[in-house]
Amino acid sequence: MTLLQSPSSAIAHSKNPRTVGRRNQALILMSVVAATVLGGLGSRIAYLQLVQGTQNRQLAEDNRIRLLPKQPERGKILDRKGKTLAGSRLSHSVFLWPLAQKKGEWNQTLERISQILNIPISDIQKRLESEGYNSPYRVRIARGISPQKVTALAEYAAELDGVQIDAEAVRNYPHGDLAAHVIGYTGEMSDADLERYKGEKYRLGDVIGQMGIEAARERDLRGEWGGQQVEVDGAGNVVKILGEKQAHAGKDVTLTIDLDLQKAAETALGDRKGVIVAIDPNDGAVLAMVSRPAFDPNLFSTRISDSQWQRLQSADHPFVNRALQGYPPASTFKIVTTTAGLESGRFAPNTVLNTSASLRVGGIDFGEWNHAGFGPQGFVGALTWSSDTFFYQIGMGVGDQTLTHWTRRFGFGQKTGIELGHEEAAGLVPDNAWKQKEIREGWYLGDTVNMSIGQGYLQTTPLQVAVMFAVAANGGYRVKPHLLRDNQAAQTWREPLNLKPETMQILRDGLRGVVSGGTATAAFGGTELAIAGKSGTAEDFGRESHTWFGAFAPSTSPRSWWWPLEKIRGAGAVRLRLQWCGRCWRHICSLRRRRRDDRK
Repeated sequence: MTLLQSPSSAIAHSKNPRTVGRRNQALILMSVVAATVLGGLGSRIAYLQLVQGTQNRQLAEDNRIRLLPKQPERGKILDRKGKTLAGSRLSHSVFLWPLAQKKGEWNQTLERISQILNIPISDIQKRLESEGYNSPYRVRIARGISPQKVTALAEYAAELDGVQIDAEAVRNYPHGDLAAHVIGYTGEMSDADLERYKGEKYRLGDVIGQMGIEAARERDLRGEWGGQQVEVDGAGNVVKILGEKQAHAGKDVTLTIDLDLQKAAETALGDRKGVIVAIDPNDGAVLAMVSRPAFDPNLFSTRISDSQWQRLQSADHPFVNRALQGYPPASTFKIVTTTAGLESGRFAPNTVLNTSASLRVGGIDFGEWNHAGFGPQGFVGALTWSSDTFFYQIGMGVGDQTLTHWTRRFGFGQKTGIELGHEEAAGLVPDNAWKQKEIREGWYLGDTVNMSIGQGYLQTTPLQVAVMFAVAANGGYRVKPHLLRDNQAAQTWREPLNLKPETMQILRDGLRGVVSGGTATAAFGGTELAIAGKSGTAEDFGRESHTWFGAFAPSTSPRSWWWPLEKIRGAGAVRLRLQWCGRCWRHICSLRRRRRDDRK
């Protein structure tokens, strides 16, 4: 029997060596590839979790959790009666989230912000880079923006990833430039400020006091920062508050300044360049301090433009507190020369000296201000008429060392100790050692003659001169002027100069005579105030003379410059104060005109 097979069956059962093991080869290859991929992924996952786990978890948290620092409200600055001199108001600020975009993605956003806010893109870039692109903190780039800019930013919100507008308190000065040099102003920290406050938890962009009490009492006024830890979504919107620390407002600071007196003094001085200082002679409390020209500190509560800054700089140094700068005190200094003459024992209280048109010393004629002299005069008459030739003789009689000694006893040549000490000049009390060092020549008798009437190299500040008048007013005590209200007894603010009763009586009688019948009679004729005072005009060759007027009232037992007016309330008090200030200024102007005419 023959067995027949089909072709397919023959193929299926035949063994071709070229196809043996092909199916197993594919399976093996797939297994190797899978093992390699899974092994690589596993290794990478293990590396990320075990080696870089902490760092990656931090990056994830930074993208989801951010910190919102909350600036505390700055403490208020108040006058002696609790009236606000510096406070706060709400305003809109613009912040950037550094983590919202990668470093290379910020350019378009910064260009748009620069256009809307009119801030150079380089300034914004600097702020962002200073904080760091990986910082979870917001970076403030603008303060006090207008409602129009707030609207513009809202319109472009879709293009401004990482930009946020928030309300925060900014400094407000309700009286504008009133007492600007005393109060000062605030501004954002510079690199130098950051270095100065290193270790005190300040950051670039923080606002600090830059002048006056704002700077002097920065640590009291600043308060304690608070903040929130928040969770944000992909668009940077806050979805949950995770934790919060309450911000604590700064401490209020109460000054000795009397707002009503400050207004009266500022109105009297007006736009003229000059200074008015009023202190309580018993304890040195500063009741008013005016310096002109001034500035409006509100300008610095927001970003100041370049044009505004240039205008301020061209306004004859408006940031200089002239009450704390040195000038020759002129004839007001005759208070010191009188004291030196009487206390040295070289001259008796009843001394009478002849005055004349001039006095020749070392081949130089030192003239009398009226070019004629006043005949024989004692101390009281010489003060009343401000005789130069009388005090030339007193200065030469006591000598330069004694005159210098009493000049320093009155507080000249050193800072007064007022809280604005970083802005205060010490002035200059020249002597032989100083002249040898600075000018390389010895002290001449003519230098003593000049110094005896408050001229020559002598430099004093208006505040120091106020302290000098306080000595005559309070019975012989040198007070320490201060701006912070304090409940300490007046005795803690002063030290005795131990002057003789005869010296005090001559000073008071002479200064009262200036107003009642001497050089200041025209300015105060008809007034009911028992004022004692002294004028002075110091030559400043090539420029206008420096003119002074110092006074206290009542002349017998003054409590302060403004003592008779403190019992008067309302507009009447202000009118009387303005009348008194106005008479002082008219007297100063008349002296200036008379001295200018004399020079011609």
